[in-house]
Amino acid sequence: MTTPSPGVDSPPARYDDLRALILNCTLKRSPEVSNTQGLIDRSRALMEAQGVQVDVVRAVDHDIATGVWPDMTEHGWASDAWPELYEQQVMAADILVLAGPIWLGDNSSVMKKVIERLYACSSLLNDKGQYAYYGRVGGCLITGNEDGVKHCAMNVLYSLQHLGYTIPPQADAGWIGAAGPGPSYLDPGSGGPENDFTNRNTAFMTWNLLHLAAMLKRAGGIPAHGNQRSEWDAGCRFDYPNPEHR
Repeated sequence: MTTPSPGVDSPPARYDDLRALILNCTLKRSPEVSNTQGLIDRSRALMEAQGVQVDVVRAVDHDIATGVWPDMTEHGWASDAWPELYEQQVMAADILVLAGPIWLGDNSSVMKKVIERLYACSSLLNDKGQYAYYGRVGGCLITGNEDGVKHCAMNVLYSLQHLGYTIPPQADAGWIGAAGPGPSYLDPGSGGPENDFTNRNTAFMTWNLLHLAAMLKRAGGIPAHGNQRSEWDAGCRFDYPNPEHR
């Protein structure tokens, strides 16, 4: 019998000053059952047990325009829910989890749209002159009944770090059933909610997000040196060779 390590049941920090946003990129509008939501609920419960404020948004329920500008109403669209979602939810969150299903072996079209709209705002700066997403952490949850969890996670996590999010170790989790048509995560007898591999990875992802988000928050974010777009544009090169000054 394995003896638990000292303090294994005691979190090493407090997390009740953190806020998380989980964007569900299912193709199903509310109130239709979302299998992705079933896995989201597992991660959400772990966060809320630590006092984290968790917002879950089903992206397809909102009139998010297609495009790569912060506000698409300035580029010919009649309406766009993204600017308000960005200001009130995305930028308020210390933790962002993108969650969605696998379709044709890849992320859903809704996931792609959400990433594109996150990218649309990636050139905005914070008050230190860094890109706006600096100091925040990101992860992902993937569901489906075909192979492709790792492929989808690679795309999501690469995209998030490229935009400025910090990615902790093992920041992805997912569940897939047998190849071919079959039960989805929440279907009776699927084995999804009982799957130890999925449950372990979901727990590890959630705790690693909490740990890193707390560390960054206590440290005041990513140090603002060598990564400030505002300073680079002003001519500072942070010891990088500048041909103009040779």
